[in-house]
Amino acid sequence: MSNPLAIAAVTATLRNVLVAGFADDGAVSDTVFSTQPPDKARSGTTNQLNLFLFQTTANAAWRNQPMPHLKPGESGLPPLGLDLHYLLTAYGRGDDDVLGHHLLGRAMSIFHDHAVLGPDELHDALADNDLDAQPERVRLTPLSLSIDDMSRLWTTFPGAGYRISAAYLASVVLIESTRAATTPLPVLTRNPSAQGNLIPPFPTLDDVTADSGQASVRLGESITLRGHHLDGPSVAVRFSHTTWSDTVDLAPSSSGSDAVAVALPDAALAGTTWPAGFYGVAVTVGTNGDSRTTNELPLTLAPTLESVEPNPAARNLSGDVTLTIDFAPDLQPRQRASLLLGSMEVPLPLVDAATGSFGVLVRAAPAGDQFVRLRIDGVDSLLVDRSADPPTFDQTQRVTIT
Repeated sequence: MSNPLAIAAVTATLRNVLVAGFADDGAVSDTVFSTQPPDKARSGTTNQLNLFLFQTTANAAWRNQPMPHLKPGESGLPPLGLDLHYLLTAYGRGDDDVLGHHLLGRAMSIFHDHAVLGPDELHDALADNDLDAQPERVRLTPLSLSIDDMSRLWTTFPGAGYRISAAYLASVVLIESTRAATTPLPVLTRNPSAQGNLIPPFPTLDDVTADSGQASVRLGESITLRGHHLDGPSVAVRFSHTTWSDTVDLAPSSSGSDAVAVALPDAALAGTTWPAGFYGVAVTVGTNGDSRTTNELPLTLAPTLESVEPNPAARNLSGDVTLTIDFAPDLQPRQRASLLLGSMEVPLPLVDAATGSFGVLVRAAPAGDQFVRLRIDGVDSLLVDRSADPPTFDQTQRVTIT
């Protein structure tokens, strides 16, 4: 960190950088350097460069940063992070503007090649300053000022005539707070019971997964629900669907305090009553004559594409083909469905009665081997076998278009 001399140290360092840079250019080696306001800067008629600090602003990135040297558990006021705004003005010998442009070009070239102020330069620029010890380096970047901003800046000094100038930003300057930091003694041991158990004492679900490892479950497969406080004298898994007027409870195949497994009915029994799509699933736990229900999590039930006929399928003269698909569970009224043939989606019309078979007219069907998927209410049939490593496509869901 640095002391309050930091601002002066930056100004002095920038002036020293200019002095050293101009010493190598014999044509302008007589240049005078100053750090005055524009209305007081011009003295004489020689070549002159004036570096004026016209604004200091708080650095937003360091406003709430802790002291870099503080250890965990200690606290102290953040350092004062500052951005310094400078105006570099050139005066040519005899107020010759061409010489002034030469001076400004040389100075801007020096600053361009010297964008980071080194620790030694900062330390030697001003006695008793310790800006070189701060963790961040001071960087110099050109500052773009609009014509309006530049005009308002110069009109602040009515006695000064405008001269060609360039603005620069020096950032960041960190001034350490003089207030003492709080440094408590380190903790030797922690009481294991200092913080109570934050798990709520009522049944809660955290996630639901298909035991097959797929993204969706199919009829006849099992799912596992994980959470806490899921055990009790009576446990049931509750399902809800938008097409049902009431929920359906299933007895779990196994249950414990942190996991419950349940098997869905197979398609032969539930193909007409368990539609594909999105379900809500929860667990009800009965204890001591009281019943509690967990939060509800989403579950997707995928349709099973049982057959696609004919295969291979021949297109007519218009390039169209008609495919008959058999699937389970049944498509219910008001459910939206579509057949996905390769990358083509063919929407199916709404049905008036539940059905597990559909004839689909595919116009301009693409030729060749095409994978087929059935999408019902946004849930696709499972085309990818994720139990294999690496995953593979289910070759039974493929049709050849000729």
